[in-house]
Amino acid sequence: MALSFNEFVHDLAFGDLPEDIRALPAWAVLDLVGIGSGGAGMPVSRIIRDHAAAHFGAGAKSARMLFDGRAVSPAGAALAGGMTIDALDGHDGYNVAKGHAGCGVLPAALAYAEAEARDDGQEFLTAIVIGYEIACRAAVSLHASVPDYHTSGAWVAIACAALGARALGLNSQQTRDAIGIAEYHGPRSQMMRCIDHPTMVKDGSGWGAMAGVSAAYLARDGFTGAPAITVEADDVASYWAELGDTWLIADQYYKPYPVCRWAQPPLQAVLDLRAEYSLTSDDVERIDVVTFHESVRLAKRHPVNTEEAQYSTAFPTAAAMVRGTVGVDEVSPAAFGDPEILRLAGSMTMAESDAYNASFPARRIAHVELLLKDGRRLNSPPTEAEGDPQTPPDEAARNAKFHALANPRFGVEKADRIKTCIMSLGDGGAVTDLTGLTAT
Repeated sequence: MALSFNEFVHDLAFGDLPEDIRALPAWAVLDLVGIGSGGAGMPVSRIIRDHAAAHFGAGAKSARMLFDGRAVSPAGAALAGGMTIDALDGHDGYNVAKGHAGCGVLPAALAYAEAEARDDGQEFLTAIVIGYEIACRAAVSLHASVPDYHTSGAWVAIACAALGARALGLNSQQTRDAIGIAEYHGPRSQMMRCIDHPTMVKDGSGWGAMAGVSAAYLARDGFTGAPAITVEADDVASYWAELGDTWLIADQYYKPYPVCRWAQPPLQAVLDLRAEYSLTSDDVERIDVVTFHESVRLAKRHPVNTEEAQYSTAFPTAAAMVRGTVGVDEVSPAAFGDPEILRLAGSMTMAESDAYNASFPARRIAHVELLLKDGRRLNSPPTEAEGDPQTPPDEAARNAKFHALANPRFGVEKADRIKTCIMSLGDGGAVTDLTGLTAT
């Protein structure tokens, strides 16, 4: 049965979720914690955590930063956590929105849970679901109502404010104010600016989480907000009509590789051909890629930092041919001087397909041709990135990804404890166990 926005935010309970939805938030949290484990080693994470410690000091309400442990304000914890997860571009996303809900929703939910002593695991997972549902609907509403393509932070802010309204027990008017403040102050930054000029600003998710958490506390204290047009306007009502009936958390894609989703179809096509024909990069003279416009815009061939490596199509596609995989090492400085990766990235041709452009953003498709040194040409079929909602990864793949990222930071034993803690939240596990384990 469809619920109003206010009913969905305040009244939804874990037992109200369909049985097939109840397991999804824990898997989402596991993936995000894994990605954050890898992201915590990136320069952007160190900078933003030090910034939060210096400028978002703990007051009457505080929360520890993910992968750090220092106590800061809830807004500071959301800021640092969102940017840390976003530091490694391997987190889940929503094709229709061309962006990501979870990397802002999770650190905000953890900050509220610790600051407001909300320790119940089922309640926490319910909040995660609410965050995804509201973020994804706010995203499509925003994209439908304005011409610019905005970063995820613009609509993650609304979701994080909604989670605050629930955690703080705001009344209906305060909830409306919180959503309005978050929409008004959320970072409506133009995503393609960061695609063309990759820097640490990235997808704005941490800033959106900070804005949303701040909005909830401001509304609690009497600060008023203009009505949120992406939620309340008549011409966007259809995007909110199925709250409680349809579940967009089930429509998230999963990333097997920590680079922009737009780069992953040609990367996957190269890996498939490499495996099928038992190739090495020594066999390959050149890689020709046919893809969609946004993938071509990821134009950094010779990255000098991890942001440029993650917002590139040519570099990770070349790395896939050279190394047979793309992981943290392939988007880290040690790979930037690899002469074989640079050779293939520099010679790669990139072309757009009208058909692939028409399929975007619901589908991301590419194909590649490998020109071999012996004169042969090998062509892939039209290829999509792995992990779309129609072809989700199995449990083994999810666990392998988590441990590949978390083990180097925590060690195998502690990573196992973190996984066990996350997967027990729906059975009465405590959120404080998770915040304690991940605060280092």
